Amino acid sequence: MRIAIVAESFLPLMNGVTHSILRVLEHLEDRGDDVLVIAPSTLDGESPDRVKGAEIHRLPAVPLAGYTNVRVAMGGVYRVKRILADYAPDVVHLASPFVLGWRAAQAAHQLGIPTVAIYQTEVPSYAARYGVPFLENWAWNRVDNIHLLATRTLVPSTFALNQLRGRGIPRVEMWRRGVDTARFSPEKRDDGWRAAVAPGGERIIGYVGRLAVEKQVEDLAALAGVPNTKLVIVGDGPQRAALEEALPAAVFTGFLGGGELARAVASFDLFVHPGEFETFCQTIQEAMASGVPVVATGRGGPLDLVENSRTGWLYEPGDLSGMRARVLDLMGDDAKRRAFAAAAHSSVQDRTWPALCSELVRHYHSVISGEPVVALGPRPPGSLAGPAGLGRGWEQ
Repeated sequence: MRIAIVAESFLPLMNGVTHSILRVLEHLEDRGDDVLVIAPSTLDGESPDRVKGAEIHRLPAVPLAGYTNVRVAMGGVYRVKRILADYAPDVVHLASPFVLGWRAAQAAHQLGIPTVAIYQTEVPSYAARYGVPFLENWAWNRVDNIHLLATRTLVPSTFALNQLRGRGIPRVEMWRRGVDTARFSPEKRDDGWRAAVAPGGERIIGYVGRLAVEKQVEDLAALAGVPNTKLVIVGDGPQRAALEEALPAAVFTGFLGGGELARAVASFDLFVHPGEFETFCQTIQEAMASGVPVVATGRGGPLDLVENSRTGWLYEPGDLSGMRARVLDLMGDDAKRRAFAAAAHSSVQDRTWPALCSELVRHYHSVISGEPVVALGPRPPGSLAGPAGLGRGWEQ
């Protein structure tokens, strides 16, 4: 196939969108497909012409205000339409579309090229967190228009599936995310690394992710004073200075990638994720693959990933005392924490990227051939979750 991937963000910026695209590119390269990636230009203007076999076409871009490493592509629909017309792909993959992806959705529609849109970022809900709640309705209208135009929309979680179907978006199906179980493994646990960040022998509570407003990392202040623990924050972003002030006892490692990240995650005793706007949350899967139990907010992607009282705990969004209680429960009981860790590790072993990417390719073939999506309404509340909407086992 000839596949055009339109990336709202891409290298050198590493986030969940970029990570997924890279895994897809690896798979398509192994298959021998021709791939073009259309993405915003980089900050320094220098970037490789090819990544994992794919040609990279950069569009002029400007930095997002207050978040300089995030680039927003400039230009109109015609420019993207011209690129797609010249390349003549069989299918267009819209990766977390919002600005550039909206132009590409229109361009592909005008050219009669089928599109697969990946709903991966709950952009409208960021509005209130960034102090502009009046933009939320506008942002939802943009999201609706993109996915109404797409040939097929793929979502990573039950929450996202219900969210879009509840908004009347048709042709929506599930496509989860894989995890590299060779890279993220309990075998990567490193006592030397643990001693470096927790020289007093404390148990390590870890967080991995961007240090940005929407991640709500400041909520981890509720864990101050949990006995015999050290909070370790892995990641970087515009909120780092403010978070270092708000969490003075925490260790901030900065951004870690590759083997360094795998070693850090496997060396945690517990992974905590407080963000409420995750459509999936890849870092939770990576923690579980590393044999680390999870405490996470009971909204969005974590609902599908964390099984209460087996692989971790979910708490009601905003209930920081509940988060602290769940952390105390696991940090104060070594046997329970080890049992949760083993269950977490086992639960993700079949979620490989090759299997998930093969599923994505089947979606490509399906939209190219014009196969319809079975139209289903939103699932009723509680059909896949407990009475509080917090996943299986909440009643325990």
